[in-house]
Parts: sequence; C-alpha cells; structure tokens
Amino acid sequence: MEARPTAGAARAAAPVTVRDRRIGAGQPLYVIAGPCVLEAPDDMLRTAGELAAACRRLGVGYCFKASYLKDNRTSGASPRGPGPQEGLKLLQRIADEHGVPLLTDIHQPAEAAAAAAVVDVLQIPAFLCRQTSLLEAAGATGRVVNVKKGQFLAPADLAHVAAKLRTAGCPGVLATERGTFFGYRDLVVDFRGVAVMRGLGLPVVMDATHAVQAPGSTGQATGGAPEMIPLLARCGAAAGADALFLEVHPDPPRAFSDAASQLPLAAFAPLIDQVRRVRELFLEAQA
Repeated sequence: MEARPTAGAARAAAPVTVRDRRIGAGQPLYVIAGPCVLEAPDDMLRTAGELAAACRRLGVGYCFKASYLKDNRTSGASPRGPGPQEGLKLLQRIADEHGVPLLTDIHQPAEAAAAAAVVDVLQIPAFLCRQTSLLEAAGATGRVVNVKKGQFLAPADLAHVAAKLRTAGCPGVLATERGTFFGYRDLVVDFRGVAVMRGLGLPVVMDATHAVQAPGSTGQATGGAPEMIPLLARCGAAAGADALFLEVHPDPPRAFSDAASQLPLAAFAPLIDQVRRVRELFLEAQA
C-alpha cells in the first residue's frame, strides 16, 4: 500500500514564475482568466484585451486561458473548439497583440510539445490529473504546469502528482482547487484543501467557475450556479489561494462551452478588485 502523503498547513507555497510575475508565498494576487474554449477570433482578441486591461488597471498579474479542444463534454454533439492547429495559431495572435502569457490544457502526451511551443503554462484537466504519461510529457517541456485537482482526489494526494512533474523536469507546479464530488451532479469546495495544498509547497489557484458546476444536470450539458462565483472567489483568497482562475465570457448564455458557469465579462473587474483586496488582507495577516 502506498504511503499517504501529509502536509503541514503552515508551510509557505514556493513561488512559481510565469514570465515576469511570481505566484505564491508573499506575492500579490495572480489572475488566470478567459473563455472556456476558443470561439470566433475577433471575439477572443477583444475579450483578451479587455481582461488584460482590467488587470493592468488593478495592478495584478494576468494570464489568458482558453482551450483549443475540449475533450470532457457531456454530449458528443457539444462544440469542442477549433482544434490544435487553428487554436494554437489564435492563441499566438492573442499573445502577440496583447503581450499576455497563455494557458491551455492538453489531453494526450503527444500534444505537449506543440502546445508548449506557444503557451507559457500547460494545464492538466481534473479528470486526467493522475495520468502519469501525460504528466511526464507536460513536465518534460520545461513549462510551468497547472494541475486541476481531480474532483475525486484528496488534496494531500497532489504530492504524488507534483513529484511526477518535477521528476520529468517541470520548473514550476501550480495546484488548482475546483471542488469535490458531493453525491451526484454536485460539487462542494472544502477550503481546508487550500491550506493542505499550500502545505505541500505548491502555489494554489482557486477555480471559482468550475467549482459552481452541476455536472450533467441539464441533460445535454453541465449546469451551474454562477451567482456563487464571487463568494467562492473571495473565500478562496481568504483561505490563502495565491491565484484566481475564472472562465469569463462576454455573453455566457451564448458560450460554446460551460455556458452555465462562466462569469460575465462586465462583472470581471469589480470581482478582481474585491479578491485583490482580500488577498492583501491575507498577506497582512501572514506577515
């Protein structure tokens, strides 16, 4: 039987650097935000520009996120995105025009090198967080890797995930809290997990949008409770999360993916301002 890892909640999260920004112990709030999946290029460019401008005004670091291909879909008929070839070209345009770092997720080891040639952070989806070959391929690229904690996984067990990445050569690991299965078609967030993952020496990202999902609850798609996004975002920062992950869309009901759990673009800046101040209070309390 494998030994169960333990974590001391008081241990500081070692900072991870994405371009010129550090994420982790003692650092200001960092924001990862963008639509769930890439859509029309003009819409994506405009959204990225508005998100980046808001973060600059508020003095927080920012990384644009979007998937070029969604594999975890309730229905096989659901839109999945433009695919890696067109998607990575669009992500590169966004980086070139707005000067922002990029994050996208990968689902197979063969995707890692091509995605890493464009983006700054590779993301491992929650359902794939234990897949050794995928983790090894991502870690070997030399990029920072953000791992979504599986909805089925104890926070302390991310120690094994981080070890696989580091052994493969990964220079920085981020751990994302996105809720835990609570019976069927519901998720809850246990904020003790933020402290546990920080105790592993990992900067923690609070995903306040996937955490409000109700998987498969509408029959053909995942439902959600987007009115809870601000609450979970603030609570995550109060618990010590170093970064905030948000799926943001100009018109969520029309989004190709995760329409029931994305934050409206108009609500982004006010929420970031709130969470930024909660993060500052947390850092003052830790000083």
